[in-house]
Amino acid sequence: MIAAAVEQRLLGLIGIGLRGRLVVVGVDRVREAAGKGTLLLAFVAVDASKNSLNKIVPLLEAKKVRTIDVQSAATLGGAVNREATTVIGIVDAHLAKGMCSILDASVVRA
Repeated sequence: MIAAAVEQRLLGLIGIGLRGRLVVVGVDRVREAAGKGTLLLAFVAVDASKNSLNKIVPLLEAKKVRTIDVQSAATLGGAVNREATTVIGIVDAHLAKGMCSILDASVVRA
């Protein structure tokens, strides 16, 4: 798990990315992007249903997409104005690179 402050910063960036159509939301959209090879980064709710996780996690691992675990589907959904969501994918290279930089910097300081 990532620190709460870092998680909030990343969730804010997801919201901005949603407005710019730089992210995809939901299992089906993320699976589609992964299949096309356009998925660069994925945020996965660790409390999502086992069925949903079984649909997406093996695919992300097979495609070697970096995943970030988020505490809850409600937290993840809040970033995109939904009640809850299992997964959000980043399809823009610049946004994904910036998010990875934030994550990597937080790990170095920890």
